[in-house]
Amino acid sequence: MTTGLDALLRTLTESDLLIASPVVRRRHEVHCAVRAPAVPAFADLMHGRLGAHLALMAADDRRATLAAFFVHYLFAHPREGWLVLASTQVDEQSPALPSLARSHYPASRFEREIQDLFGLRFVGHPDPRPLVRHAFWPDDYHPLRKGESAPGPFTDDGRAFPFKTVGGEGVYEIPVGPVHAGVIEPGHFRFSVMGETIINMKSRLYFTHKGTEKLFEGRLPAAGVELAERVSGDTSVGHALAYCQAIEAATGTEPPRRARYIRVVLLELERLYNHVADFGAIANDTGFAIGHAHCSRIREHLLRLNKQVTGSRLLRGVIVPGGVAQDLPQTLDIASGVDTLLADFEEMVAICLGNTLLADRLEDTGALDQQSARVYGVLGFVARASGLDIDARRDQPFAAYDELTFSVPVMTSGDVKARALVRLEEARQAASLIRQVCSTLPPGPLSAVIGDRFEPYQPAFGIVEGWRGRIAHAVMLDGEGRLHRVKIVDPSFFNWPALSRALVDNIVPDFPLCNKSFNQSYSGNDL
Repeated sequence: MTTGLDALLRTLTESDLLIASPVVRRRHEVHCAVRAPAVPAFADLMHGRLGAHLALMAADDRRATLAAFFVHYLFAHPREGWLVLASTQVDEQSPALPSLARSHYPASRFEREIQDLFGLRFVGHPDPRPLVRHAFWPDDYHPLRKGESAPGPFTDDGRAFPFKTVGGEGVYEIPVGPVHAGVIEPGHFRFSVMGETIINMKSRLYFTHKGTEKLFEGRLPAAGVELAERVSGDTSVGHALAYCQAIEAATGTEPPRRARYIRVVLLELERLYNHVADFGAIANDTGFAIGHAHCSRIREHLLRLNKQVTGSRLLRGVIVPGGVAQDLPQTLDIASGVDTLLADFEEMVAICLGNTLLADRLEDTGALDQQSARVYGVLGFVARASGLDIDARRDQPFAAYDELTFSVPVMTSGDVKARALVRLEEARQAASLIRQVCSTLPPGPLSAVIGDRFEPYQPAFGIVEGWRGRIAHAVMLDGEGRLHRVKIVDPSFFNWPALSRALVDNIVPDFPLCNKSFNQSYSGNDL
């Protein structure tokens, strides 16, 4: 047990906020129970005194056995690596909790999500409008409650969503979407504009709620991987790995060392092809189509390399609970292939950034300052471009990252250029990590048998630094070892709201450029 964890346990025990003594469940993971009225004080202790951030909130319907709901709060420390899970019981007859929204912005959206999907109320929430539920959902329909039957046929009743409006002489609104002129998922963006200058933007997502978390329920753990891979198509490895790590944590399974190294290669290949594609798309939104064309070409070669490595262009079917399903091909020089494509990418980046028209469009556009980034709780390259030095590969080590060498690029301007340059440096680091693994890949088995000893209904977690940022999966197994509850948090859930802040004082024509520089997932956000 580390000194940091000892101090944490002492602080929690002395706080008088817990129902019972905290328990160390797994390495650097502390679980405790908190009474509902004490939740705000506990969150203030975590966030204010201890410097931890809210990584996840998940509700859990246990009415069949305990006549109650549970709400679980997961806090992660950005440097010491520990996790604290605080669980509170909510009576089914009066399903209400005090809200954290006024002091912890990310909690406000988790609470609205739980309100829609479970029907729990959060007293004192300043913005109780629906988040997931659109106007045509029946008011009493909460799909993540156990035994909730599908409602009968229902249609949109025509009620407009109550957007907050901006008034004043000369202010007008520009609605965009939800249907867009491209093969992307729907999202509605409403701009309040003075001339061409954006003074406010509100987004409305969740137009194609898929019920992904509900689809996990009742499956055996191995059968959940195919769903995890499809949470967001461009993050197949990231979500599959987070899910499998949660299953491994729940069952006390330790993947073999060789498997953990191979997982690094797969995750970095995914990071690489997405960053290359995004840089090209950013260039395209400045009108520099040649940069987009060449980055698309390089991305295609990376996807073909993925196919050679795993049999899947999107790297599916390899990450499994307990390890990996197949080895890296012995006849393929993965590192050399990646290095060749990285050099091609570097040349294209130099051409793009050497174009003054392109460079001028990136600088000072869509700037998100460090304080705003911290308040919104943004993650991944968006956070690092705004001066937040966070990366789960270093801060909550997983796979084999604690045995490898890499740096975390951090910039301070928070603009489109910074987000583009962070992608470039992360592509370089990805190639370096792949090179290290290929030169030091340890021998041994590829997977371990999943253990059959677990504590029913006890949450377990998997945390992964995907290419967009930190991915968190919470898993609970029932008494028969089937999935009782799976909660997924894609980094887009944290990052989408910050886009509105970054757009203030920019011009409307720069919205596509700012939006692409964030490049958040509709699918990963709208589960």
